[in-house]
Amino acid sequence: MQRLQRIRSKVAPLLVDNVDTDQIIPARFLKVLDKHGLGQHCFADWRYDAEGRPLASFVLNQARHAGAQILLVGDNFGCGSSREHAPWALLGAGFRVLLGTSFADIFRNNALKNGILPVTLDAELHERLAERLARHPELELTVDLERCRLEVPDEASIPFSLDEFARHCLLEGVDELGYLLARAPLIAQYEAERAARLAAEGTP
Repeated sequence: MQRLQRIRSKVAPLLVDNVDTDQIIPARFLKVLDKHGLGQHCFADWRYDAEGRPLASFVLNQARHAGAQILLVGDNFGCGSSREHAPWALLGAGFRVLLGTSFADIFRNNALKNGILPVTLDAELHERLAERLARHPELELTVDLERCRLEVPDEASIPFSLDEFARHCLLEGVDELGYLLARAPLIAQYEAERAARLAAEGTP
């Protein structure tokens, strides 16, 4: 998993509420053995016409948002089924940060485990960002995970919260298994000391 520490990027606005995981990655694309290649199918039913041609009206097909690593989303993003393919597809499409007023719990956890940071904004800030992006689509934001701050041009930096374990994993670029494997020597040492202590006590 790639580290996420500080990102400065353009922002793609997808201001639709209740976007479910079947819209993020339609079920017909789930017949894969790994996550590679899912990015091209992200939002496929919105992004392409019946012949597979990109729709110019869809925000992610517009040149001004090309390369954006931050996606400004609507309320209750990631609802629906618990498929982990949804964050895989978003990651494959280049997104590392999601900004929204709320996220579905399972989706949020899956996103964090796969290297995507969902940041919850209050409604006023979310509306203000949406309005600024409408006027200035080239606007760039900075997400500083080390300080847990969102930096918006011409505004004071805005704090956001994240539990410390998830923050550590994103900063170090490790998932839960990687976190445990990195501590294998400490675990082995504990087990050896425990075995020696039990042997000295005569405990079988």
